[in-house]
Amino acid sequence: MKTIYYEDELNDEFSEAKIEPRKIDGTYKYEHKSIWWNFTHFLVQNILSVPLKFIYAKLKFRIKYVGREKLKLYKNQGYFVYGNHTQAFADTFIITNAIFPKRNYIIVNPENVSMKFLGNFVQKFGAIPIPNERSGMKNFLQTIKNKIQKGYAITIFPEAHIWPYYTKIRPFKNVSFKYPIELNAPVFCVTNTYQKRGKNKVKITTYIDGPFFQNEYIENIQERKQDLRDKVYNKMVERSKGSNYEFIKYVKKDEEKSVKK
Repeated sequence: MKTIYYEDELNDEFSEAKIEPRKIDGTYKYEHKSIWWNFTHFLVQNILSVPLKFIYAKLKFRIKYVGREKLKLYKNQGYFVYGNHTQAFADTFIITNAIFPKRNYIIVNPENVSMKFLGNFVQKFGAIPIPNERSGMKNFLQTIKNKIQKGYAITIFPEAHIWPYYTKIRPFKNVSFKYPIELNAPVFCVTNTYQKRGKNKVKITTYIDGPFFQNEYIENIQERKQDLRDKVYNKMVERSKGSNYEFIKYVKKDEEKSVKK
């Protein structure tokens, strides 16, 4: 079993990809008016990539969904989905497959759209990069609003950093919960859990929970964000207990030193 030693649950990153992020500022085009661009975007996101996403998730992880029916009640309404970030390639597929045929957009770091020749293709898969320049924030927020108003889903990984095959839920901040509060949108959470499948293989059981809503009786916005965050976090922690196999073992460096003593 592979062991990874970590120091900071909020900031440590274990993705193997090392990409120099491009500038995401006020000139970054989040939405396109070109008929051709939008046609190819729909073609890539909801037609051509669909078999690949379903086959990969099924063959690689023997994935099983629990609670998928909860999403059907909101098939005509935009909503946000929060998930644990434990797969570099499959995380978006797993959630998108659960939501299909609703279109799903994913808030990502700038690195995800910074690969040469592939940046636009990744955007056509539904990536919405977080601005790394203040001037990009207005267009970013407007894009999120537009997608929700059109009845689409937006996926957020609040843990921010990828920890492959991690079986617990890392602490995450409440900052991303401002979006459903400002847009008064429902929130769901998706928790991927791991079980052993043969030698050196895992299967995934994915739990879908919600909807969660903001507590409008809480007047302070920061407290309201924290309340919504806690509802999602606590449910994900509860569901994470469905994991019964560690494909990769994570050990905090301080704990490692105490054991050696």
